[in-house]
Amino acid sequence: MLERVPLLERHLDDYRPIVGDEVVERIRTLAEPLRGARVLHLNATAYGGGVAELLATHVPLLRSVGIDAEWQVMQGSDEFFAVTKEVHNALQGAPVELTPQMRRTYLERVLDNALLLQDGWDVVVVHDPQPAAILHYVADQIEAFRDTTWIWRCHIDLTDANHDVWEFYRPFVQQYDASVWTMPEFVPDDLAMDRIVQAPPCIDPLSVKNLDLAAPFCTEITRQYGIDPHRPIVCQVSRFDPWKDPIGVIEAFRLVRESVPDAQLVLAGSMATDDPEGFRVWEETEAARAGDRDIHLLSNLHQVGAVQINAFQRMADVVVQKSLREGFGLTVSEALWKGRPVIGGRAGGITLQIRDGFDGYLVDDVPSCAQRITDLLADPAGADAMGADGREHVRANFLSTRELEDWLGLMGTLRA
Repeated sequence: MLERVPLLERHLDDYRPIVGDEVVERIRTLAEPLRGARVLHLNATAYGGGVAELLATHVPLLRSVGIDAEWQVMQGSDEFFAVTKEVHNALQGAPVELTPQMRRTYLERVLDNALLLQDGWDVVVVHDPQPAAILHYVADQIEAFRDTTWIWRCHIDLTDANHDVWEFYRPFVQQYDASVWTMPEFVPDDLAMDRIVQAPPCIDPLSVKNLDLAAPFCTEITRQYGIDPHRPIVCQVSRFDPWKDPIGVIEAFRLVRESVPDAQLVLAGSMATDDPEGFRVWEETEAARAGDRDIHLLSNLHQVGAVQINAFQRMADVVVQKSLREGFGLTVSEALWKGRPVIGGRAGGITLQIRDGFDGYLVDDVPSCAQRITDLLADPAGADAMGADGREHVRANFLSTRELEDWLGLMGTLRA
């Protein structure tokens, strides 16, 4: 049996004051035909990334509307996750060769997991490339999975995917009954499937990371990590990944300090179990920091968790997400929900969240990023107004109830 992820409870009615009665009742109507259905979400890690954060809310919300939902994670190895990280980079456009040995490592580990997959599911949702081939290995078990609906959810940006690596994955993906993508632009032109769905991910306004926190509490947390709450704070929250461009953020920050010499930079994130590249990027970012005491490099290794991230985002004068490639970038909506303006790389799902000039700015390079940070630091009232607009944009489009509604609608259609 695959590893089950333990979950906290979530109750749909708790979201009523945030999203309104109409949304809650619409969700209950969609859920009614699916009551009692067995739904499995399968991914590669239980913490340390956007998918894990999504599932920690989404699966309990499915349960709260009468669906027998579970979240399980596949069993990997260092060698397997090294391969899938290379695959991740390749599918986002990196020049990676997927060697025969890498393919064998990947397929053997997925087969091992397929043998542990229990039957009896009405719907199985498989997330991202790591477990994508699992359907291939159970497709011949006609009796066990005769009535199962299979959905592949791709969270990454395949706009410029490495052709050879995508060609390896495409036959596995095309076996699914449906695929779900953050943006239509991410879908490769040669993907032959009857049902291809766009459904951006969302944040949970009631999670520890997004709950309201008192200002004095946030102030004290920043102090505990050596950050001066009375000086300007620029913050990026993300995994330590080259696509998140933490070194580019440092370069932009150094330009900012030519105009705002007392500014501070916080680069905070977590190390994911399925991302062996993270420690290398951390070391490169530490080297780029070059001992600068006003550049704070923090992670879960420093006991930085959801509460601390929440506080850092609330205390930031400007939040940055300078990604070069981005599936969605939950941290953008997180910061906007907290009323902070966000400067984001013009990449992937960031462009869905930031309306350029309204609730933040989209940038294409280090100098433009630095200039926008400087502009917002010079206009605190304008920055606050942008953040307020961003909060309402997130309320309308990127809260977890909207994602729940999307999935109930899709599963209802596929199971009809």
